[in-house]
Amino acid sequence: MESSDVELDLQRSVHAVLRELSTQAPALQSNQGMWRWSLHKKVERDPGKSPALVRILLRELEKAESEDLRHVIIPLLHTVMYVLTKAPPRKLPWDPSPPPPPSHLPLLPLASPSSFSPPPPPSHLPLLPLTQATGITEELYQRIYAFCTRLLTLPTPYCTVALDCAIRLKTETAVPGTLYQRMVIAEQNLMNELYPYQERVFLFVDPELVSASVCSALLLEIEAAQEQQTPEACMRHVVSHALQAALGEACHAGALHRKLQASPRHTLEQYFHLWWPPVEQMASEASPSREGHVERLEEIYCSLLGPAAGRRGGDPVQERPPSIPLPSPYITFHLWTGEEQLWKELVLFLRPRSQLRLSADLEVLDLQGLRPDRELARVSVLSTDSGIERDLPPGADELPAPSSPEMERAGLKRKGGIKKRAWPLDFLMPGGWDGPPGLHRRTGRPGGDGEVLPGVSRLHTARVLVLGDDRMLGRLAQAYHRLRKRETQKFCLTPRLSLQLYYIPVLAPEKPAASRQPELGELATFLGRADPWYQSNVNTLCPAIHKLAEMPPSLDSSQTVDPFILDVITYYIRMGTQPIYFQIYTVKIFFSDLSQDPTEDIFLIELKVKIQDSKFPKDGFSPRRRGVAEGPGAELSLCYQKALLSHRPQEVTVSLRATGVVLKAIPASDTEVSGSRHCPLPAAPVTDHSCLNVSVTEVVKSSNLAGKSFSMVTNTFRTNHIQIQSQDQRPLTLSLDKDDQRTFRNVVRFEVAPCPEPCSGAQKSKAPWLNLHGQQEMEATKATPKPLLMPINTFSGIVQ
Repeated sequence: MESSDVELDLQRSVHAVLRELSTQAPALQSNQGMWRWSLHKKVERDPGKSPALVRILLRELEKAESEDLRHVIIPLLHTVMYVLTKAPPRKLPWDPSPPPPPSHLPLLPLASPSSFSPPPPPSHLPLLPLTQATGITEELYQRIYAFCTRLLTLPTPYCTVALDCAIRLKTETAVPGTLYQRMVIAEQNLMNELYPYQERVFLFVDPELVSASVCSALLLEIEAAQEQQTPEACMRHVVSHALQAALGEACHAGALHRKLQASPRHTLEQYFHLWWPPVEQMASEASPSREGHVERLEEIYCSLLGPAAGRRGGDPVQERPPSIPLPSPYITFHLWTGEEQLWKELVLFLRPRSQLRLSADLEVLDLQGLRPDRELARVSVLSTDSGIERDLPPGADELPAPSSPEMERAGLKRKGGIKKRAWPLDFLMPGGWDGPPGLHRRTGRPGGDGEVLPGVSRLHTARVLVLGDDRMLGRLAQAYHRLRKRETQKFCLTPRLSLQLYYIPVLAPEKPAASRQPELGELATFLGRADPWYQSNVNTLCPAIHKLAEMPPSLDSSQTVDPFILDVITYYIRMGTQPIYFQIYTVKIFFSDLSQDPTEDIFLIELKVKIQDSKFPKDGFSPRRRGVAEGPGAELSLCYQKALLSHRPQEVTVSLRATGVVLKAIPASDTEVSGSRHCPLPAAPVTDHSCLNVSVTEVVKSSNLAGKSFSMVTNTFRTNHIQIQSQDQRPLTLSLDKDDQRTFRNVVRFEVAPCPEPCSGAQKSKAPWLNLHGQQEMEATKATPKPLLMPINTFSGIVQ
C-alpha cells in the first residue's frame, strides 16, 4: 500500500503539471511553475521515488503520443531527462559479458509534419540486456530511448529535442552515471585532461533597471547555495557516484561515503584523476567492454577501502546509502556596467586561473591584444637587415625550390617589416561550418560544437543569463553586436567558446495606471507564446523574485532552505538548449543640425517616433502659409519595401500627416491580421518575427458644419527596410527599445534595415592571397550579407 500511495501522490503531481500546460493562463502569473519544482523536490528528498516517477512520466508520454497531445511531449521529455540525470546510480549486478550497447541511432523514414501517427518500433532497435535492478531499470531506459527514436519522424522542434535526449540516453546506457559526472565536472570547472570542458553561468543584472533589494536577494541566495559546493565536495560526489554506478550492489555506499569524507584534498584529487580515464575511455569506444571497465574501477575502490572491500556480496543487510546531490552550476554575479563588460568577462573566462597571461594556444589566436584601444593595432618590429649582402648568414643566398613549402611561406610574409596577421581561410569564413556565423551553435546539435578550426576545440561554454525587462535585452543586443564586430577584427572567441544566451524577465511591481510605464515585457510574452514550458517555468519567476526581495535575510545558516529561484534558474540553464533567433535591426539617424554627423545604432524590440514641438521665433513668424490649418502631427514621407509572401521587392512611397510611428520587431499576437489602406497586397505571415511591424498614427482631416476637425487612424504594415523623413520643420524624437538612455532628438530622417552579420562585410580585405574562385565567392557573400541574429535559449524553440 505504501508503494501505491507514493505512485498516486506522484501521479497527482504530474497531472497537475499537465493541467497547468493545458490551461490558457495569463502571462507572468505567480501560481505557475510550482508544480514542476515540487515534483522534482519530492524525488530529490527521497531518491527511491525516481523509478516510480519515471514509469509515470513514460506512461504519460506514450499516452500523449497515441492521443496526439503534442503540447505536453517536450515538457514531459525534459522532466524525465532531468529525473534520470539526478537519479541515484543504478544498482546493476555485475555481468562479465554483457552485449555491447547500441553504437548508432536507427534511421527512420521521414514523415509529413501533419501525420503524427507513430510507426511501430523498429525490429532492429538495439536493446541492452535486462537485469534485475533496485533503481531505474534498463528496461525503462530502453523504452524511453525507443520513444525518442519514434519522435525523430516529427518536424522541429520535436525531432531536435528527441535527438538530444536519444544521444544522452545512449551515452548513459553505455556507461551508467556519465550524464551526472560530465555535468558536474563541466559546471564546477573540475580540471581534467580527458574531459577538459568547462562551463560558467554569468548572471547580469542592471542596477538601473532592477532594484537594489532584488540584486541583494539574488546575490545572497547564490552565495548561500555555493558555500556548500566546494571543489572537494564536488569531487567526492563524482567519485562516489561513479563507483556506485559501476560496481552496483558490490559497492558499500556508506563506507565509501565515510572514507571520502575523511580524505584530504590531495587524496581526493588523486582518486579523481585515477577514476575518470577508464570512464571516459569506455564512453568513447564504439563497442565498450563493461568487464574491463568494472575491473579498473574495482581496483580504485579496493585501494580506497582496502582488499576486503573487493569481495562481492558483502553483508546481506546494509545501511541506507546516502543520497548524492547534484550541485547547482557555478554562477558568477555581475552588475551591468556597459556593452564592453560582456566581452571582458568572456576573455577572462578563457584565461587559465593559474596564469596571469593567456596560454600559448590562445596567444596564437591573438587573444593577448584584446583591449578596446588596440582593436586595429599592428605590431612593428625593428628591422635587423642592413641591406648589405655580406651581412647575410651563410646559406641565405641559396633559394629553395619554387614548389617547396619554404617558398610558399616566403611569399606570404615580409622580412623584418611590419608583421601582418596571416588569417587562415577558416578564420575568414565563420559561416563555413553549419549554422549561422557566430558563437552560438545551431539547434539540434546536442553533441557539442566540435572543432571550428583544426586542432582547436570549443572547450568552454559561457551561459550568459540576463535579468530585467525589454530595456535590458536592448542593451544586451548592443553588447552582442559589439562582440560580433570584434570577432571580425580579432577572430578569437568563436573557435574556443560556445556562447549561450538566456533571459529571465524581471519587471517592476505594478503601479497605478497614472504612473504605470509602457509594457516592458513584450519579448518575454512572445517567448511564453512560442514555448509553453518557458511560460510555465521562467515567466512565473518575476513575482517570486520580488517576494524574495521583500523577505528579511535569514541569519541562521544551519537551517536548510530550498532555494526556489536558484533551482528554477538551474533547471532553465541545464534544459533550455533550443534557441529562438531574433533579428537585430540597424538604424541610421540624420539630425536637423547639419554640423552634427549622422550616427548609427541598433535595436532589438522597438523603435518609437514622436513629433517634437516646433519652436518658432518670438515674433510669431511661421514658415507655413497663411490660411492653412496646421493641425496635430507632422508631414512625414515613408519609403519602404513591403514584406510579401513571394519575397519579391516592392517599394512603396507615401506621404501623410502623422502624430507618431512605432516599429516593432516582435509581433503583438499570433492571430494578428495586419493591413494598410496604402498597401492592399498580401503581407507576410505574422508568425514570421523577422519582419518589422510598423504602426503609423495618421491624422485624417474632415470638414463638417462645425468646421474642420481631425481624427486619428492607425495604419499597420510589415516591412524589412524603411526610411522616414520629416517634410516640414518639425523634428522627430527616436526612442530605441523603450530605453530613456537611448533617445535621439532633433532627427529629420532615419533609415532602418536588418543589421548584417559584421563578418560578411569585412572578409574581402583580409584575404588578398585567395585565388579567383575564392574572391568571387567572398564577393558574392558580401553582396548578400547574412543578417545578424541574436539567440535566446528556451526549452523547445518555437512550437507551431
